[in-house]
Amino acid sequence: MVKASQRLDSIDALRGFDMLMIIFADRFFYYLHEAANTDFTGFLAEQFEHPDWFGFHIYDVIMPLFLFLVGVVIPFSLSSRLKSDEAGRPLLYYHIFRRFLILFLLGWIVQGNLLALDIGQFKVFSNTLQSIAVGYVVSCLAFIHLKKAHRYYLFGFCLLAYFLILQFWPVPNYGAGDLMPDRNIALYVDHMVFGRFDDGYQYTWFLSSLGFIATTLSGLFAGEMLRSKMPQIKICHGLLLMGLILLVTGGLLHLVQPFIKKIWTPSFVLVSSGVCFGLLGLFYWVIDIKQIKGWIVPFKIIGANAIVAYVLSHVISFSSIAGEVLFGTEQFLGKYYEVILSIGGFLILYLLLWFLYKTRTFIKI
Repeated sequence: MVKASQRLDSIDALRGFDMLMIIFADRFFYYLHEAANTDFTGFLAEQFEHPDWFGFHIYDVIMPLFLFLVGVVIPFSLSSRLKSDEAGRPLLYYHIFRRFLILFLLGWIVQGNLLALDIGQFKVFSNTLQSIAVGYVVSCLAFIHLKKAHRYYLFGFCLLAYFLILQFWPVPNYGAGDLMPDRNIALYVDHMVFGRFDDGYQYTWFLSSLGFIATTLSGLFAGEMLRSKMPQIKICHGLLLMGLILLVTGGLLHLVQPFIKKIWTPSFVLVSSGVCFGLLGLFYWVIDIKQIKGWIVPFKIIGANAIVAYVLSHVISFSSIAGEVLFGTEQFLGKYYEVILSIGGFLILYLLLWFLYKTRTFIKI
């Protein structure tokens, strides 16, 4: 654990906003619709779950934004270290690969069934934290060893290579270019690589890592823009313009290869990264340029310990704890009982995060 250092408020606030969507919004809107059963709550509930296969919902931005923000902070965290002499490089590599391993381990705990202590239930690669680990380590190495232009080439290569693989690498018995959930090449390769330890569902991870890397690199590009010596308003315009370019490019590519979040298609990478650029530009304009900060404290509290919030929300049922606190109230709350439990569970987790923030303690990995 380390004490807080100076942080860019817009990044912490946006990270907190993202984590709020992960740890609270999906379940809240689901239970709200179960209780209210209106067209509006139905729309919200649908937008806060992933499409069955093709398409793009609001909730689909959450995981890319997590990866994107990891990329954003890379130029901030590595630039000062790179100014030191070469003797410090081994320690820097140790830090990077240590974080990679810890993220993978946490992924095994959260969704890899590691704590079940049953090899039959174990999943090698099945979690957001592990996709972050892959994107992080490659993006860090790219930042250290590649020139700026070459990092953009790497971004393009990842997307082009994955596009060509999805489009032209045939799946036995089905042929090439088939992107249906049970027979696409990304799923086939996962089965080959991970065998009985694969995810066991429609999500893919091995070839999709090309998309994870590209998403994290897009955040790195945004971080470099934030650290540039341009005037703040030009940085904001640059973020928004880049977001628009990615949205248009991804929308056009969607006509050839559609948005599929579960296999992280290149069109999905481009559009989700475009949304991430736009959100960062908006937060940066409101918080760091206009200095409108009164509303961001709850988001900063969550965002300052985002990994802690994510892991705890997945390994501890805070709504069950809330149920113990609210025991006996179901008879009064009726069909809204689960809604209140989701709120109560979130508030318990939030109090833990508030305590960490209040003591200026940030748990890093």
